[in-house]
Amino acid sequence: MLILDILGEVKFSYSGQFCQLAAENRNKESMVTGIRLAGHQLVEPQFDSPADLVGWMGAVQAQDYAMAKWAVGVRLKGAMLSRINEALASGEIVRTHVMRPTWHFVAGKDLRWMQKLTGPRVKKAIDSWVKSGGLEVSEKQYTVCNDLLGKILSGGRCLTREEIEMEMEQAGVPIADECVRRYILRAEVEGIVCSGADKDGKPTYALLDEQVAPVSELAKEEALARLAEAYFRSHSPATLNDFVWWSGLTVREAREAVGLISEQLVTERFETGEFLVHVSCRQAGNDAVVHLLPAYDEYLISYKERTTVMAAEHCPKAFNNWGIFYPVVLSQGRIVGNWKKTVRKSEVALSVSVFDSSGVIPEDALQNAEKRYRNFLKS
Repeated sequence: MLILDILGEVKFSYSGQFCQLAAENRNKESMVTGIRLAGHQLVEPQFDSPADLVGWMGAVQAQDYAMAKWAVGVRLKGAMLSRINEALASGEIVRTHVMRPTWHFVAGKDLRWMQKLTGPRVKKAIDSWVKSGGLEVSEKQYTVCNDLLGKILSGGRCLTREEIEMEMEQAGVPIADECVRRYILRAEVEGIVCSGADKDGKPTYALLDEQVAPVSELAKEEALARLAEAYFRSHSPATLNDFVWWSGLTVREAREAVGLISEQLVTERFETGEFLVHVSCRQAGNDAVVHLLPAYDEYLISYKERTTVMAAEHCPKAFNNWGIFYPVVLSQGRIVGNWKKTVRKSEVALSVSVFDSSGVIPEDALQNAEKRYRNFLKS
């Protein structure tokens, strides 16, 4: 089996330009992935706390709940599922709809200003989606449901969607055609509910004001700057279009956000194009690490242009045209394969398939990646 080439140490100097290579064998393309690996905390992770990691990333996409927990765990110094569950139960991390109209993990302390910034667009998108599905929900009905959610969740209760549905049915609220899902979505966007502590392995909902302590509001300019800073310090090198896609902001808002932190960004041309790079970014000292990345991982989904980290002909194996992203194998900064977990009689079986022949993975590195994931599930 071909062993991956371990590239030499790379150092940077800041003398008018952002990245000056000290190792001649490093090309511009590998610089992009090397910086991203470090920013994404996939090499030499800097955080022990799940909340600190999520806050560093700005947000972590979380529509696949179990996989999203691994997206956090794989980036921590010690990947422990129990610590992530504790952070979710305490409100240090919150799962809700924010930015683009999908689930994200965000740090509890960041949720309110992020909702205020992106909530109106998310609300508009959700309302459009509800109507396109042939379901009309009046504002009066949403108000009734919001009030009811406040009553049934008060006192620190954490209920699954199924339990909420039962309570609403008993109160005479229509629950057919996934109505409850729509009610909860609206309540999330309006800052009434968010995630609570897991119950028998299932996600629950809790009242936001009981789950997360209030914080001071931010002016829009400060919120824009914070969001841009979080994205570019953790996702660089990236483009304005990447930031627009990830944040759900309008192009005008995104340009304003980037302008507000312009002194923190440098424009750098790499082999695959021109990117913005945060001045705090570091290069991975050793980018030969192999990871089993979860579905919807930030390393892939948080960029509009993804051929920077994988060959275009292989993209359909990592995600499809309907927005479904699959678990993938990361090796030397590149997406080179898929992996799958199968559970039979409480036994976890992992299978890996490599689709990029240029990125054959050393057996020992792959075994280490599998071991990290298995240990995470047991922790």
